[in-house]
Parts: sequence; C-alpha cells; structure tokens
Amino acid sequence: MYQKKIYEQQTLEIPFGVELNSENRWVKLAAIMPWEKIDRIYSKNFSGEKGQVAKTSRLAFGALYIKKRLMLSDEETMNQIRENPSMQYFCGYEWYTTEKPFDSSLMVRFRKRISAKMIKEITKEAFAKASKKDSEQADPVEFYNM
Repeated sequence: MYQKKIYEQQTLEIPFGVELNSENRWVKLAAIMPWEKIDRIYSKNFSGEKGQVAKTSRLAFGALYIKKRLMLSDEETMNQIRENPSMQYFCGYEWYTTEKPFDSSLMVRFRKRISAKMIKEITKEAFAKASKKDSEQADPVEFYNM
C-alpha cells in the first residue's frame, strides 16, 4: 500500500538548536528535484488499499540517488542517511533521527520501483531547470553517467 505525500518541506527539526546550512549540496539538491513527479511515477508501482505502508517515493529516490552519487553499498547508504541530517532532509525527513531509516535490504525493492534510467532522466530534468534559473551551478554531467 502506498500513501501519497505532499512535498512542501521547509525545515528539518534538529535537536540542540542546530540548523541546516542552505549552501549544503543535499539541501540545494532537495530544492531542485521534482518530488511530485517522482511520487507520481513511484506510486504506479502500488495497487490496493491493504498491506504495509511503503516507504515514501522521496526516501526511495533519495536513497538510490545518494547511493549512486557517492558510489556506496546498500548498507553504507543506509548508514550515511542515518548519520547525516542534510541527507535526511534530502530524503524528506521532518525530524532528525538516529534510527535506521530502513533495512538495507529494502534497497533491492527501491531499485525495482525506480530504475537507473529514471534517476538519470529526473536528474537531467532537475539540473536543466536549475541552470535555466541560474540557481544550482553544479556540473550535472557526472550525474548523467550513472
């Protein structure tokens, strides 16, 4: 079962008065990704109203993107997300947590639902829009070659 989510995230609550740096690459990437489009595509993988609620499209896409971008194993991807508030923000978290975001074996299911081709196309689209707006100046070529 899949429950659609509205992607109007503004902040990530972090304890001890710490705030995210708006110049952080994961915060910048979160701003340019077409999360609603990703959700529309991802939600097509689910039918019915019963069963365990699936992880959000933003978490699934975010984890796969992080894995490919940083060339990590499934287990290390999960650990990086758990330890990094900026990555948690990128993945759609509203509160910082030190809990495991998911079992690393879920990465297999994420890959079945979000292909490498989809990641490449979404990334290309996001960077194209960003460069038109003169916002993100990162070199998108390295992302296209995933």
